[in-house]
Amino acid sequence: MAKEKSDKERKEASIIRIAGRDINGRYRIVRALTQIKGIGQNMAFAMALVYSQKYGVSSEVEIGSLTDEQLANLEGVIKEPWKGGIPLFLMNRRKDMGTGADIHLVGTDLTVQVRQDIEHDIRIQTWRGFRHQYGQKVRGQRTRSTGRTGATIGVMKKSVQALATGQAKAPEEKPKETK
Repeated sequence: MAKEKSDKERKEASIIRIAGRDINGRYRIVRALTQIKGIGQNMAFAMALVYSQKYGVSSEVEIGSLTDEQLANLEGVIKEPWKGGIPLFLMNRRKDMGTGADIHLVGTDLTVQVRQDIEHDIRIQTWRGFRHQYGQKVRGQRTRSTGRTGATIGVMKKSVQALATGQAKAPEEKPKETK
């Protein structure tokens, strides 16, 4: 009995690996899902709701206390959320350029796909591609006062600027009188 309890405590306190990410086992399901890249707060709530309705596991349960079978079921909901009834407007790749399907990418798959999209824009020489290529802002933000790169050039007073260019003489210091 004591050994079973220590195994259970150790399991609850461990780190769980889901979707290529190590997650603290003490987090509840919704909080744990938000730790995965590509799953935001709304998607995490929707996934936890679908998971609890489909498999009968409360979303208030710590993720470290789930069995391997329950974790596999949760992983299935993460990989294919549309099968659980999650609305399509929550997906992060709607009408994908390559496949035309509504999909949801998480983890490294999302990172790789975003990088490929940027390289595609650069290759076909779109305006967005040029902005990415030169490191400028892409989505229409202001660039007059922010987003500047390179050496910092400050404002100089005319007298200091004249001294720097050698056009004016520096004022001579008077010797101090000693008493």
